[in-house]
Amino acid sequence: MTERPTAREVLALIADDFTELPYPAKDSGPDGPLAWQGYDASRARAAERTGETESVVCGTAHVEGTRAVLIAFEFGFLGGSLGERTGDRLEAAYTHAREHRLPVVPLVATGGSRMQEGMLALTQLQRVARQSALTREAGLPQIAVLRDPTTGGGWATLGAGADVILALPGAQVGFAGSRVRPPDADPTAYTAEAQLAAGAVDAVVPPADLRETLGRWLRLLTGGTGAAPEPGEPGATEAPTRATTAPGGERSTARAPGGPNAASAPALSADGEPAGGPGAPSARVPGAATRQDPVEVVSTEARPAPVPAPLGASALPATGWDAVQRARSPERPRAEAYLDAYFADRLAISGDRCGGTDPGGMLCGFGEREGRTVAYAAQTGTATRPAGYRTAARLIRLADRLGIPVLTLVDTPGAANDAEAERQGTGAAIADVFGAVASARTPVTTLVIGEGGSGGALALAAPGNTWATPDSYFSVIAPELAAAILKRPPEEVEATADQLRIRPQDLTELGVIRTARASTNGRI
Repeated sequence: MTERPTAREVLALIADDFTELPYPAKDSGPDGPLAWQGYDASRARAAERTGETESVVCGTAHVEGTRAVLIAFEFGFLGGSLGERTGDRLEAAYTHAREHRLPVVPLVATGGSRMQEGMLALTQLQRVARQSALTREAGLPQIAVLRDPTTGGGWATLGAGADVILALPGAQVGFAGSRVRPPDADPTAYTAEAQLAAGAVDAVVPPADLRETLGRWLRLLTGGTGAAPEPGEPGATEAPTRATTAPGGERSTARAPGGPNAASAPALSADGEPAGGPGAPSARVPGAATRQDPVEVVSTEARPAPVPAPLGASALPATGWDAVQRARSPERPRAEAYLDAYFADRLAISGDRCGGTDPGGMLCGFGEREGRTVAYAAQTGTATRPAGYRTAARLIRLADRLGIPVLTLVDTPGAANDAEAERQGTGAAIADVFGAVASARTPVTTLVIGEGGSGGALALAAPGNTWATPDSYFSVIAPELAAAILKRPPEEVEATADQLRIRPQDLTELGVIRTARASTNGRI
């Protein structure tokens, strides 16, 4: 990138308005905590050059109509480095976000920790990490925008620790800055585009599109409360409950905590205490200083996602092999068609945050359905790779924390089983999805739209709320493989498919799934 916009210019680019937040005034000794000769003079020159008194500008703003706390780094102030006073401002900004139930948007441009303050500067990363964790526990989304450069501890906390990560084209992004890398390091590996390919960034967004894209993300992750399915409708299941401990040890239950489709949780102060002082209601966060108060779980009403209407065949298959052929037909509607028909607007997340992506096998993101937000994880009909499963697990856990219902679309012949997939941890990745679905407090709705190939498909299926279209099947194993294991000749594959009872109507009789059919009035 040839130009580095100032913090104020970036704020003007994305915000409808901006009100700077107050921050603690703190004086330090001459030349800072280490008495680093010339440090005061360097800060004075930076302030004169940028018009700022620190490397971050924090405030509240509306982005395309959604209010948020914005944290804009000023790279011109000592390279956007983090020092003690930077940490003070960041902590105050995160605290304000929790007190007012606002999402946090760090606009990062930093070279890392400030050398002139030594280890005291480096430990600010711990402060930032704790504030981010408390905000995460409060059920508030964090959306980072990576500017040029985003390196060092700023990338490892405010950037990589966010729920959704957007980056500007060509931005330098990496833990190692340009002056501390090996001399033979490939510079293209330290770019926004490389991080996107490695699954560490969700999207690279041109500056001209940043306001709109960020506004869409903020709306999806903070708003939308459409009507719940009526009793008896597909997807109309009871929202989960969780036991709580009241004063005196009395046990009670409450709806699982959440975000845009749920009631608000109590605000938390900087140290994990309820905002408003000692008498305020408690919403204890793991790791908070005091552990004697009762844990309070906030009542919510997270409503299940409606089941999508089948887009393909309307009649049920006559035989098991007929079901297999329908599911494998290239004419059958795939995930993209279902998502386009289901959502008025949607945005994708990308990557497993472990170095991998599976764009051809798993589509994950958030969309707007009849005025409320629904998260989705959709298989595309190919063998799902480990990165796809890990991305789906990431999506489900984020939706669960924000109180957003989840829709999963099952369509895979099975998990990828090549040697590279094994080296990438297929088993552990599938286990991660099983665990995410099993532990989710937000409702999960599943529709099998094609092939349901064994455990690689079952991992995404919601127990008790899995539906199937007429052109799908679900099986413990593919009929051809079952026949081979049983040492049957190829001509017995079709009979084996019938024996496995894999048709939607068979699975309904077995109590495994529910059959979804298109209704005459267009409702789902």
